[in-house]
Amino acid sequence: DKTQMFEVVVPKGVKPGHPFALMAGGVRVLVTCPKNASAGQKIRFHLPSELVNRTNDVSNNPIAKIKLSYDKDGWSRTIRATDMKFQWTRFDEKGDVDTRTRFDMDRSAYVLKIDFYGNENDRMRTGKCSLVTPDKGVVDSKIKSVTGTDLVSYSDIAEAQTKTYEDKIQWFQDTCAQLCVEWNEGHMRMNVRRDFLLSDSMEAVMSLSRKDLRKVWRFEFIGEAGIDAGGLAREWFELVTEEIFDPDMGLWQTSATNQMCMQINPASGISCPDDHLIYFRFIGRIMGKAMFDRQLVKGHMVKHLYKHILGWPIMFNDLKDIDEEYYNSLKGLKDMGADVEYVGVDFTVMEETMGVKRTVELVPCGADIDVTEDNLPEYIEACLKYRMLGRYEDQLNELLLGFFDVIPEPLLTIFDFQELELLMCGLPEIDMEDWQQNTEYSGEYDREGPNHEVCVWFWEIVTEYDHEMKARLLQFVTGT
Repeated sequence: DKTQMFEVVVPKGVKPGHPFALMAGGVRVLVTCPKNASAGQKIRFHLPSELVNRTNDVSNNPIAKIKLSYDKDGWSRTIRATDMKFQWTRFDEKGDVDTRTRFDMDRSAYVLKIDFYGNENDRMRTGKCSLVTPDKGVVDSKIKSVTGTDLVSYSDIAEAQTKTYEDKIQWFQDTCAQLCVEWNEGHMRMNVRRDFLLSDSMEAVMSLSRKDLRKVWRFEFIGEAGIDAGGLAREWFELVTEEIFDPDMGLWQTSATNQMCMQINPASGISCPDDHLIYFRFIGRIMGKAMFDRQLVKGHMVKHLYKHILGWPIMFNDLKDIDEEYYNSLKGLKDMGADVEYVGVDFTVMEETMGVKRTVELVPCGADIDVTEDNLPEYIEACLKYRMLGRYEDQLNELLLGFFDVIPEPLLTIFDFQELELLMCGLPEIDMEDWQQNTEYSGEYDREGPNHEVCVWFWEIVTEYDHEMKARLLQFVTGT
Protein backbone atom coordinates (compact mmCIF):
# COMPACT_ATOMS: atom_id res chain seq x y z
CA ASP A 1 0.00 0.00 0.00
CA LYS A 2 1.13 3.52 -0.75
CA THR A 3 1.95 5.59 2.31
CA GLN A 4 2.39 9.22 3.14
CA MET A 5 4.96 10.50 5.63
CA PHE A 6 4.05 13.02 8.33
CA GLU A 7 6.35 15.01 10.56
CA VAL A 8 5.00 16.42 13.80
CA VAL A 9 6.28 17.95 17.01
CA VAL A 10 5.60 15.91 20.16
CA PRO A 11 3.15 18.00 22.22
CA LYS A 12 4.09 19.46 25.57
CA GLY A 13 3.54 17.11 28.50
CA VAL A 14 3.71 13.89 26.44
CA LYS A 15 6.18 11.38 27.88
CA PRO A 16 8.17 8.73 25.94
CA GLY A 17 6.01 5.71 25.25
CA HIS A 18 2.76 7.62 25.87
CA PRO A 19 0.12 8.17 23.16
CA PHE A 20 -1.13 11.46 21.79
CA ALA A 21 -3.76 12.27 19.19
CA LEU A 22 -3.36 14.50 16.18
CA MET A 23 -4.98 15.39 12.90
CA ALA A 24 -3.13 14.02 9.87
CA GLY A 25 -4.66 15.08 6.58
CA GLY A 26 -7.99 15.67 8.31
CA VAL A 27 -7.97 12.29 10.09
CA ARG A 28 -7.66 11.91 13.86
CA VAL A 29 -5.03 9.26 14.55
CA LEU A 30 -3.36 7.97 17.69
CA VAL A 31 0.44 8.17 17.75
CA THR A 32 2.78 6.80 20.41
CA CYS A 33 5.76 8.94 21.32
CA PRO A 34 8.97 6.94 20.64
CA LYS A 35 10.95 6.01 23.72
CA ASN A 36 13.94 7.95 22.44
CA ALA A 37 11.92 11.14 21.86
CA SER A 38 10.44 13.74 24.20
CA ALA A 39 8.13 16.76 24.16
CA GLY A 40 9.21 19.41 21.69
CA GLN A 41 11.07 17.03 19.38
CA LYS A 42 10.03 16.24 15.83
CA ILE A 43 9.05 12.69 14.93
CA ARG A 44 8.05 11.07 11.65
CA PHE A 45 5.53 8.36 10.87
CA HIS A 46 3.75 6.95 7.82
CA LEU A 47 0.05 6.52 7.12
CA PRO A 48 -1.58 4.76 4.15
CA SER A 49 -2.53 7.21 1.42
CA GLU A 50 -5.97 5.61 1.28
CA LEU A 51 -6.62 6.72 4.84
CA VAL A 52 -5.66 10.35 4.62
CA ASN A 53 -7.36 12.99 2.56
CA ARG A 54 -5.48 16.18 1.82
CA THR A 55 -8.08 18.39 3.37
CA ASN A 56 -8.80 19.51 6.89
CA ASP A 57 -12.49 19.84 6.15
CA VAL A 58 -14.03 17.02 8.22
CA SER A 59 -17.39 17.41 6.48
CA ASN A 60 -15.78 16.37 3.17
CA ASN A 61 -13.69 13.57 4.64
CA PRO A 62 -15.86 10.61 5.74
CA ILE A 63 -12.86 8.81 7.20
CA ALA A 64 -12.28 11.70 9.58
CA LYS A 65 -15.76 11.12 10.98
CA ILE A 66 -14.63 7.97 12.78
CA LYS A 67 -14.12 9.99 15.93
CA LEU A 68 -17.43 11.80 15.46
CA SER A 69 -19.36 8.58 14.83
CA TYR A 70 -18.14 6.86 17.97
CA ASP A 71 -18.32 9.10 20.99
CA LYS A 72 -19.51 7.46 24.20
CA ASP A 73 -19.08 8.96 27.68
CA GLY A 74 -15.98 10.81 26.53
CA TRP A 75 -14.51 7.73 24.81
CA SER A 76 -13.85 7.91 21.07
CA ARG A 77 -12.82 5.19 18.66
CA THR A 78 -9.71 6.31 16.81
CA ILE A 79 -7.20 4.78 14.41
CA ARG A 80 -3.82 3.75 15.79
CA ALA A 81 -1.01 4.87 13.50
CA THR A 82 1.33 1.98 14.34
CA ASP A 83 -0.84 -0.80 12.94
CA MET A 84 -4.01 0.89 11.63
CA LYS A 85 -6.25 -0.79 14.18
CA PHE A 86 -9.26 0.74 15.92
CA GLN A 87 -8.75 1.72 19.55
CA TRP A 88 -10.94 3.47 22.11
CA THR A 89 -9.35 6.63 23.51
CA ARG A 90 -10.51 9.10 26.12
CA PHE A 91 -9.66 12.76 25.74
CA ASP A 92 -9.47 15.19 28.63
CA GLU A 93 -10.91 18.70 28.77
CA LYS A 94 -7.96 20.08 26.78
CA GLY A 95 -8.34 17.53 24.02
CA ASP A 96 -5.26 15.58 25.11
CA VAL A 97 -5.24 11.80 25.54
CA ASP A 98 -6.27 10.86 29.06
CA THR A 99 -3.49 8.58 30.31
CA ARG A 100 -4.70 8.04 33.87
CA THR A 101 -4.11 4.52 35.12
CA ARG A 102 -6.00 4.38 38.42
CA PHE A 103 -9.67 3.49 38.36
CA ASP A 104 -12.09 6.42 38.34
CA MET A 105 -15.84 5.79 38.67
CA ASP A 106 -16.72 8.57 36.23
CA ARG A 107 -13.98 8.20 33.63
CA SER A 108 -12.45 4.74 33.56
CA ALA A 109 -13.67 2.08 31.17
CA TYR A 110 -12.88 -1.47 30.10
CA VAL A 111 -13.46 -3.26 26.83
CA LEU A 112 -13.86 -6.96 26.27
CA LYS A 113 -10.97 -8.50 24.37
CA ILE A 114 -10.81 -12.06 23.12
CA ASP A 115 -7.46 -13.68 22.38
CA PHE A 116 -7.71 -16.56 19.94
CA TYR A 117 -5.43 -19.58 20.25
CA GLY A 118 -4.42 -22.09 17.62
CA ASN A 119 -4.61 -21.95 13.85
CA GLU A 120 -6.95 -19.46 12.20
CA ASN A 121 -8.36 -22.27 10.05
CA ASP A 122 -9.19 -24.61 12.93
CA ARG A 123 -12.66 -26.15 12.79
CA MET A 124 -13.41 -24.74 16.20
CA ARG A 125 -11.12 -22.08 17.60
CA THR A 126 -10.24 -21.72 21.24
CA GLY A 127 -9.63 -18.45 23.01
CA LYS A 128 -9.94 -16.46 26.19
CA CYS A 129 -11.92 -13.29 26.84
CA SER A 130 -11.01 -10.67 29.41
CA LEU A 131 -11.78 -7.08 30.37
CA VAL A 132 -8.84 -4.86 29.52
CA THR A 133 -8.11 -1.17 29.41
CA PRO A 134 -9.17 0.34 26.07
CA ASP A 135 -5.59 0.78 24.83
CA LYS A 136 -5.21 -3.02 24.87
CA GLY A 137 -8.58 -3.86 23.29
CA VAL A 138 -7.88 -3.08 19.65
CA VAL A 139 -9.86 -4.31 16.63
CA ASP A 140 -8.60 -4.97 13.13
CA SER A 141 -9.78 -2.59 10.44
CA LYS A 142 -9.53 -5.03 7.52
CA ILE A 143 -11.45 -8.13 6.46
CA LYS A 144 -10.19 -10.84 4.13
CA SER A 145 -12.39 -12.44 1.48
CA VAL A 146 -12.86 -16.20 1.09
CA THR A 147 -9.94 -16.16 -1.37
CA GLY A 148 -7.64 -14.33 1.04
CA THR A 149 -7.69 -10.95 -0.67
CA ASP A 150 -8.63 -7.71 1.10
CA LEU A 151 -12.41 -7.40 1.02
CA VAL A 152 -12.97 -4.50 3.43
CA SER A 153 -10.48 -1.80 4.39
CA TYR A 154 -10.50 0.87 7.09
CA SER A 155 -11.72 3.43 4.57
CA ASP A 156 -14.71 1.19 3.72
CA ILE A 157 -15.54 0.81 7.41
CA ALA A 158 -15.13 4.52 8.08
CA GLU A 159 -17.45 5.40 5.23
CA ALA A 160 -20.02 2.84 6.39
CA GLN A 161 -20.00 4.35 9.89
CA THR A 162 -21.48 7.57 8.54
CA LYS A 163 -24.43 5.85 6.84
CA THR A 164 -28.01 5.74 8.09
CA TYR A 165 -29.13 2.64 9.97
CA GLU A 166 -30.90 1.20 6.92
CA ASP A 167 -27.86 1.80 4.73
CA LYS A 168 -25.57 0.26 7.37
CA ILE A 169 -27.69 -2.90 7.32
CA GLN A 170 -27.52 -3.02 3.54
CA TRP A 171 -23.74 -2.61 3.58
CA PHE A 172 -23.42 -5.27 6.27
CA GLN A 173 -25.60 -7.73 4.37
CA ASP A 174 -23.83 -7.07 1.08
CA THR A 175 -20.48 -7.74 2.75
CA CYS A 176 -21.78 -10.95 4.33
CA ALA A 177 -22.98 -12.06 0.91
CA GLN A 178 -19.40 -11.70 -0.37
CA LEU A 179 -18.14 -13.80 2.54
CA CYS A 180 -20.72 -16.52 1.89
CA VAL A 181 -19.43 -19.74 0.33
CA GLU A 182 -20.90 -20.17 -3.14
CA TRP A 183 -23.60 -22.80 -3.62
CA ASN A 184 -21.55 -24.86 -6.08
CA GLU A 185 -18.73 -25.09 -3.52
CA GLY A 186 -21.04 -26.84 -1.10
CA HIS A 187 -24.13 -26.22 1.00
CA MET A 188 -25.55 -27.73 4.16
CA ARG A 189 -28.79 -29.62 4.74
CA MET A 190 -30.07 -29.54 8.31
CA ASN A 191 -32.41 -32.44 9.09
CA VAL A 192 -34.01 -32.14 12.52
CA ARG A 193 -36.87 -33.73 14.42
CA ARG A 194 -39.38 -31.24 15.74
CA ASP A 195 -39.78 -33.18 19.02
CA PHE A 196 -36.01 -33.12 19.55
CA LEU A 197 -35.35 -29.77 17.91
CA LEU A 198 -32.72 -28.39 20.26
CA SER A 199 -30.63 -31.52 20.69
CA ASP A 200 -30.72 -32.34 16.96
CA SER A 201 -29.88 -28.77 16.03
CA MET A 202 -27.00 -28.51 18.45
CA GLU A 203 -25.51 -31.80 17.29
CA ALA A 204 -25.74 -30.66 13.67
CA VAL A 205 -24.39 -27.12 14.15
CA MET A 206 -21.54 -28.11 16.45
CA SER A 207 -20.32 -30.70 13.92
CA LEU A 208 -19.74 -27.98 11.31
CA SER A 209 -16.47 -26.30 10.44
CA ARG A 210 -16.15 -22.53 10.41
CA LYS A 211 -16.34 -22.58 6.62
CA ASP A 212 -19.56 -24.63 6.81
CA LEU A 213 -21.10 -21.88 8.95
CA ARG A 214 -20.83 -19.50 6.00
CA LYS A 215 -22.39 -21.90 3.53
CA VAL A 216 -26.06 -21.81 2.52
CA TRP A 217 -28.21 -23.86 4.91
CA ARG A 218 -31.38 -25.64 3.91
CA PHE A 219 -33.72 -27.07 6.55
CA GLU A 220 -36.01 -30.06 6.75
CA PHE A 221 -38.21 -31.14 9.63
CA ILE A 222 -38.06 -34.93 9.47
CA GLY A 223 -41.42 -36.50 8.68
CA GLU A 224 -42.92 -33.26 7.37
CA ALA A 225 -43.44 -32.34 3.74
CA GLY A 226 -42.04 -29.00 2.71
CA ILE A 227 -39.38 -27.30 0.64
CA ASP A 228 -37.22 -24.70 2.36
CA ALA A 229 -37.65 -21.54 0.31
CA GLY A 230 -36.92 -19.38 3.32
CA GLY A 231 -39.90 -20.09 5.52
CA LEU A 232 -38.46 -23.19 7.19
CA ALA A 233 -35.19 -21.40 7.93
CA ARG A 234 -37.05 -18.52 9.52
CA GLU A 235 -39.12 -20.94 11.63
CA TRP A 236 -36.01 -22.88 12.68
CA PHE A 237 -34.13 -19.79 13.90
CA GLU A 238 -37.22 -18.59 15.76
CA LEU A 239 -37.95 -21.91 17.48
CA VAL A 240 -34.34 -22.68 18.42
CA THR A 241 -33.54 -19.25 19.88
CA GLU A 242 -36.89 -19.07 21.66
CA GLU A 243 -36.22 -22.41 23.35
CA ILE A 244 -32.62 -21.72 24.31
CA PHE A 245 -33.48 -18.31 25.83
CA ASP A 246 -36.27 -19.87 27.91
CA PRO A 247 -35.34 -19.28 31.59
CA ASP A 248 -36.71 -22.74 32.45
CA MET A 249 -33.79 -24.26 30.58
CA GLY A 250 -31.40 -22.68 33.06
CA LEU A 251 -28.91 -21.10 30.66
CA TRP A 252 -30.41 -17.61 30.85
CA GLN A 253 -32.39 -15.67 33.41
CA THR A 254 -34.45 -12.52 33.28
CA SER A 255 -32.75 -9.29 34.29
CA ALA A 256 -33.61 -7.98 37.74
CA THR A 257 -34.03 -4.46 36.34
CA ASN A 258 -35.85 -5.34 33.10
CA GLN A 259 -38.02 -8.43 32.74
CA MET A 260 -37.89 -8.10 28.95
CA CYS A 261 -34.12 -8.70 28.83
CA MET A 262 -32.16 -11.88 29.39
CA GLN A 263 -28.82 -12.23 31.12
CA ILE A 264 -26.49 -15.21 31.40
CA ASN A 265 -27.24 -17.44 34.37
CA PRO A 266 -24.00 -17.69 36.41
CA ALA A 267 -25.22 -21.06 37.72
CA SER A 268 -25.95 -22.53 34.28
CA GLY A 269 -23.53 -25.37 35.04
CA ILE A 270 -25.95 -26.69 37.66
CA SER A 271 -28.89 -26.72 35.23
CA CYS A 272 -26.87 -28.34 32.43
CA PRO A 273 -23.82 -29.81 34.18
CA ASP A 274 -22.50 -31.82 31.24
CA ASP A 275 -22.92 -29.50 28.30
CA HIS A 276 -23.85 -25.96 29.35
CA LEU A 277 -20.70 -24.48 27.77
CA ILE A 278 -21.40 -26.36 24.53
CA TYR A 279 -24.85 -24.77 24.50
CA PHE A 280 -23.31 -21.30 24.80
CA ARG A 281 -20.93 -22.00 21.91
CA PHE A 282 -23.97 -23.24 20.00
CA ILE A 283 -26.08 -20.15 20.69
CA GLY A 284 -23.13 -17.94 19.75
CA ARG A 285 -22.94 -19.67 16.38
CA ILE A 286 -26.71 -19.40 15.93
CA MET A 287 -26.70 -15.67 16.73
CA GLY A 288 -23.85 -15.09 14.30
CA LYS A 289 -25.46 -17.20 11.57
CA ALA A 290 -28.79 -15.41 12.06
CA MET A 291 -27.11 -12.06 11.41
CA PHE A 292 -25.17 -13.53 8.49
CA ASP A 293 -28.35 -14.95 6.89
CA ARG A 294 -30.66 -11.97 7.64
CA GLN A 295 -32.64 -13.93 10.23
CA LEU A 296 -33.82 -12.78 13.67
CA VAL A 297 -33.13 -13.96 17.22
CA LYS A 298 -36.04 -14.45 19.61
CA GLY A 299 -34.43 -13.05 22.71
CA HIS A 300 -33.28 -9.63 23.88
CA MET A 301 -30.12 -9.56 26.01
CA VAL A 302 -29.10 -7.03 28.64
CA LYS A 303 -27.38 -3.97 27.21
CA HIS A 304 -23.83 -4.65 28.32
CA LEU A 305 -23.75 -8.00 26.47
CA TYR A 306 -24.28 -6.16 23.18
CA LYS A 307 -21.44 -3.84 24.21
CA HIS A 308 -19.23 -6.86 24.91
CA ILE A 309 -19.92 -8.25 21.43
CA LEU A 310 -18.96 -4.90 19.90
CA GLY A 311 -15.99 -4.32 22.18
CA TRP A 312 -17.53 -1.06 23.41
CA PRO A 313 -16.38 0.62 26.65
CA ILE A 314 -17.97 -0.67 29.84
CA MET A 315 -18.13 1.91 32.61
CA PHE A 316 -19.28 1.95 36.23
CA ASN A 317 -22.65 3.44 35.21
CA ASP A 318 -23.38 0.28 33.18
CA LEU A 319 -23.66 -1.59 36.47
CA LYS A 320 -26.83 0.35 37.22
CA ASP A 321 -28.62 -1.35 34.32
CA ILE A 322 -28.16 -4.85 35.75
CA ASP A 323 -28.34 -4.24 39.52
CA GLU A 324 -29.29 -0.75 40.63
CA GLU A 325 -29.22 -1.67 44.33
CA TYR A 326 -25.67 -2.99 44.09
CA TYR A 327 -24.66 0.06 42.05
CA ASN A 328 -26.02 2.41 44.72
CA SER A 329 -24.34 0.47 47.53
CA LEU A 330 -20.92 0.87 45.87
CA LYS A 331 -21.54 4.56 45.35
CA GLY A 332 -22.48 4.79 49.01
CA LEU A 333 -19.10 3.35 50.03
CA LYS A 334 -17.36 6.16 48.17
CA ASP A 335 -19.46 8.76 49.96
CA MET A 336 -18.38 7.36 53.35
CA GLY A 337 -14.80 8.55 52.95
CA ALA A 338 -12.44 7.34 55.68
CA ASP A 339 -15.32 5.67 57.58
CA VAL A 340 -15.53 2.92 54.95
CA GLU A 341 -12.95 0.86 56.86
CA TYR A 342 -15.42 0.46 59.73
CA VAL A 343 -17.96 -1.30 57.49
CA GLY A 344 -15.91 -4.49 57.60
CA VAL A 345 -15.80 -5.14 53.85
CA ASP A 346 -13.02 -7.11 52.19
CA PHE A 347 -12.20 -8.00 48.58
CA THR A 348 -14.75 -10.83 48.38
CA VAL A 349 -18.37 -11.28 47.37
CA MET A 350 -20.90 -13.79 48.56
CA GLU A 351 -22.67 -15.93 45.95
CA GLU A 352 -25.74 -18.04 46.69
CA THR A 353 -26.84 -20.86 44.41
CA MET A 354 -29.85 -23.02 45.28
CA GLY A 355 -29.50 -22.08 48.94
CA VAL A 356 -25.77 -22.83 49.11
CA LYS A 357 -23.54 -19.85 49.85
CA ARG A 358 -19.91 -19.53 48.83
CA THR A 359 -17.31 -16.79 49.08
CA VAL A 360 -15.63 -15.58 45.88
CA GLU A 361 -12.38 -13.66 46.09
CA LEU A 362 -12.29 -10.68 43.74
CA VAL A 363 -8.49 -10.61 43.77
CA PRO A 364 -5.91 -13.15 44.96
CA CYS A 365 -6.06 -13.45 48.78
CA GLY A 366 -9.01 -11.02 48.71
CA ALA A 367 -10.35 -12.35 52.02
CA ASP A 368 -7.24 -10.95 53.71
CA ILE A 369 -7.55 -7.45 52.22
CA ASP A 370 -9.80 -5.02 54.06
CA VAL A 371 -11.38 -2.19 52.07
CA THR A 372 -10.11 1.25 53.08
CA GLU A 373 -10.42 4.72 51.65
CA ASP A 374 -7.04 4.27 49.97
CA ASN A 375 -7.88 1.03 48.13
CA LEU A 376 -11.59 1.71 47.57
CA PRO A 377 -11.09 2.52 43.83
CA GLU A 378 -9.45 -0.87 43.36
CA TYR A 379 -12.30 -2.57 45.24
CA ILE A 380 -14.97 -0.91 43.08
CA GLU A 381 -12.94 -1.77 39.99
CA ALA A 382 -12.79 -5.43 41.04
CA CYS A 383 -16.54 -5.49 41.75
CA LEU A 384 -17.29 -3.99 38.33
CA LYS A 385 -15.12 -6.55 36.53
CA TYR A 386 -16.71 -9.40 38.43
CA ARG A 387 -20.30 -8.35 37.77
CA MET A 388 -19.67 -7.49 34.13
CA LEU A 389 -17.70 -10.61 33.25
CA GLY A 390 -16.29 -12.68 36.13
CA ARG A 391 -19.61 -14.24 37.21
CA TYR A 392 -20.15 -15.85 33.82
CA GLU A 393 -16.78 -15.57 32.09
CA ASP A 394 -16.71 -19.16 30.84
CA GLN A 395 -20.22 -18.94 29.39
CA LEU A 396 -19.65 -15.60 27.63
CA ASN A 397 -16.29 -16.80 26.36
CA GLU A 398 -17.94 -19.71 24.55
CA LEU A 399 -20.76 -17.53 23.22
CA LEU A 400 -18.30 -15.05 21.71
CA LEU A 401 -16.11 -17.80 20.24
CA GLY A 402 -19.19 -19.20 18.52
CA PHE A 403 -20.35 -15.79 17.34
CA PHE A 404 -17.00 -14.86 15.80
CA ASP A 405 -16.84 -18.25 14.10
CA VAL A 406 -19.33 -16.64 11.70
CA ILE A 407 -19.04 -12.84 11.89
CA PRO A 408 -15.67 -11.08 11.47
CA GLU A 409 -15.19 -8.71 14.40
CA PRO A 410 -14.24 -5.66 12.24
CA LEU A 411 -17.56 -5.95 10.41
CA LEU A 412 -19.40 -4.98 13.61
CA THR A 413 -17.49 -1.72 14.12
CA ILE A 414 -20.05 0.21 12.07
CA PHE A 415 -22.83 -0.38 14.64
CA ASP A 416 -23.57 0.94 18.11
CA PHE A 417 -25.07 -1.39 20.73
CA GLN A 418 -28.64 -0.19 20.08
CA GLU A 419 -28.28 -0.80 16.35
CA LEU A 420 -26.86 -4.26 17.05
CA GLU A 421 -29.91 -5.20 19.12
CA LEU A 422 -32.24 -3.94 16.39
CA LEU A 423 -30.29 -5.88 13.77
CA MET A 424 -30.36 -9.12 15.77
CA CYS A 425 -33.92 -8.93 17.09
CA GLY A 426 -35.60 -6.81 14.41
CA LEU A 427 -37.49 -3.55 14.46
CA PRO A 428 -40.61 -4.09 16.59
CA GLU A 429 -44.11 -3.24 15.48
CA ILE A 430 -44.86 -0.38 17.85
CA ASP A 431 -48.47 0.27 18.85
CA MET A 432 -48.47 4.01 19.56
CA GLU A 433 -51.88 3.93 21.23
CA ASP A 434 -50.78 1.16 23.60
CA TRP A 435 -47.50 3.01 24.32
CA GLN A 436 -49.36 6.20 25.28
CA GLN A 437 -51.87 4.34 27.45
CA ASN A 438 -49.09 2.58 29.39
CA THR A 439 -46.88 5.61 29.95
CA GLU A 440 -46.48 6.88 33.53
CA TYR A 441 -46.27 10.62 34.17
CA SER A 442 -44.61 12.21 37.19
CA GLY A 443 -43.53 15.57 38.52
CA GLU A 444 -45.32 18.52 37.02
CA TYR A 445 -47.01 16.22 34.49
CA ASP A 446 -48.56 13.95 37.14
CA ARG A 447 -51.90 15.77 37.44
CA GLU A 448 -52.76 16.32 33.78
CA GLY A 449 -50.85 13.38 32.36
CA PRO A 450 -51.20 13.05 28.58
CA ASN A 451 -53.41 16.16 28.50
CA HIS A 452 -50.55 18.41 29.62
CA GLU A 453 -49.53 20.73 26.80
CA VAL A 454 -45.91 19.52 26.81
CA CYS A 455 -47.01 15.87 26.72
CA VAL A 456 -49.32 16.59 23.80
CA TRP A 457 -46.41 18.15 21.94
CA PHE A 458 -44.20 15.18 22.85
CA TRP A 459 -46.58 12.58 21.43
CA GLU A 460 -47.18 14.67 18.31
CA ILE A 461 -43.43 14.62 17.63
CA VAL A 462 -42.98 10.92 18.45
CA THR A 463 -45.89 9.98 16.19
CA GLU A 464 -44.06 11.64 13.28
CA TYR A 465 -40.87 9.61 13.93
CA ASP A 466 -39.98 6.90 11.46
CA HIS A 467 -39.89 3.27 12.53
CA GLU A 468 -36.22 3.30 13.55
CA MET A 469 -36.48 6.48 15.64
CA LYS A 470 -39.51 5.13 17.51
CA ALA A 471 -37.62 1.91 18.26
CA ARG A 472 -34.57 3.84 19.48
CA LEU A 473 -36.73 5.97 21.78
CA LEU A 474 -38.41 2.85 23.13
CA GLN A 475 -34.97 1.33 23.75
CA PHE A 476 -33.94 4.45 25.66
CA VAL A 477 -36.96 4.56 27.99
CA THR A 478 -37.40 0.81 28.58
CA GLY A 479 -33.90 -0.62 28.10
CA THR A 480 -34.89 -2.85 25.17
